[in-house]
Amino acid sequence: MFKGLGTAMITPFDENGAVDYPALEKIVNGQLEGGVDALFVLGTTGEPPTMSAAEREKVVKSVIEQVNGKIPVFVGTGSNDCAHAVELSKHAQAMGADGVLAVTPYYNKCTQEGLYLYYKAINDAIDLPIVAYNVPGRTGVNMKPETVERLTSLSNVRGVKEASGNIAQILETSRRIRGSQINLYSGDDCIAVPIMSVGGSGLISVASNAIPSTVSEMIHAWLDGDHDKALDMQMKYQPFFDAMFLEVNPIPVKSACALLNMCKPYMRLPLTTLSKENTAKLEKTMKDLAIL
Repeated sequence: MFKGLGTAMITPFDENGAVDYPALEKIVNGQLEGGVDALFVLGTTGEPPTMSAAEREKVVKSVIEQVNGKIPVFVGTGSNDCAHAVELSKHAQAMGADGVLAVTPYYNKCTQEGLYLYYKAINDAIDLPIVAYNVPGRTGVNMKPETVERLTSLSNVRGVKEASGNIAQILETSRRIRGSQINLYSGDDCIAVPIMSVGGSGLISVASNAIPSTVSEMIHAWLDGDHDKALDMQMKYQPFFDAMFLEVNPIPVKSACALLNMCKPYMRLPLTTLSKENTAKLEKTMKDLAIL
């Protein structure tokens, strides 16, 4: 498992709504040049619910082929249907993924026992590292620290991406899995350094789509022991991290990437492009920080 920065990649679309593969290639090149430690394809930021199975497969294959083993590539395979999550995870392994990111089942609002059995089913079906993903604001279910602790009994569960925003809960999760095979990753740019200060191994980032080298520098400053630099960078770029949620993710980050000429800002319905008012706010924030 990696320590450091993983990018939760966007999926670029053109004006006709098709996947923009030249832009995807440009984005992946930027990530590799920016020094990220892992890529996460088809997570929440990648908009997989609006993509066909054929599109998802082609995007995954394109990224894996381009990365060519330089850094790990994780594929989002979570579902509210456990059997489907298992199927997607097995398919990711067959395509050559280095690991999978499995969000907790959404909408169903399962029990903590259901969460454990869901991850056990994925664990028993593949021979890849699994990163469990807790983001209750989007899924409607919160994976409690004691449940994450239970996951330490599953050999392939090697990480947990925590995006609950609850620092007290994250600290308790860190305490319970400390010394186990499970690495703790922040799922929020805006609290990356605080989570690393309580035992986190890094960040799975939205903002690093746009500024990979900057976010990588911040994360590795902490891991290398330069805590003052890491904290200074966290404070400096906090306005940009906050701007990534002017509207629902990934609308703002795709707009930021468009402003940097990496891709177009287009989304697929029901997601919409960033409003003019919020685009102006984002552009001002980027200019203030010399990102633009």
